[in-house]
Amino acid sequence: MPAQLKLGAQALALAGVAALLTILVWRLTHRTPPPKVGAAAPGFSLHRLDGDGSISLASLRGKTVVLNFWASWCGPCKREAPALEQLWRDYRGKGVVVLGVDSGDAASDARRFLSAHEITYPIVTDPNELVAANSYGLPGFPVTYVIDRRGRIVGGGVLGPISDKGYSDTFHRNFQAALGTS
Repeated sequence: MPAQLKLGAQALALAGVAALLTILVWRLTHRTPPPKVGAAAPGFSLHRLDGDGSISLASLRGKTVVLNFWASWCGPCKREAPALEQLWRDYRGKGVVVLGVDSGDAASDARRFLSAHEITYPIVTDPNELVAANSYGLPGFPVTYVIDRRGRIVGGGVLGPISDKGYSDTFHRNFQAALGTS
């Protein structure tokens, strides 16, 4: 009997490994592609982190939007936070909105992040990462998109902190192109 029990346990463990492998392969082959440059940005409506209603991307049509996906545990997100805040302060009077999407965080962790980095631009919460994963197909954090006044993606997403060399150059090129498409 112990040999049969052992064999049954091994078969069950093997079936579990096969199931996990199947899920992994499916996830890798069925990943949502990122939005295409020039296409309309995928729409969403998410609750504000401060609890004061929600923000839809459609409500920002007519403005240039810097859409930043981040998480409080993300080291590069911490590095780029001051650059995004400065961009918000410099351009909010010129029809630019910096919109942060906190993805997969507990609200308390996100609020601590905002306080620590003195963030004042609007933040919405995507607690289950449904918008990040299903609409934008994000491979990680941070990712920043620039959306022009017509609601179209400009230059593709920047996967990395926009405060760092290389990422910064790409972001600023996209940003300037969006400002020029008034």
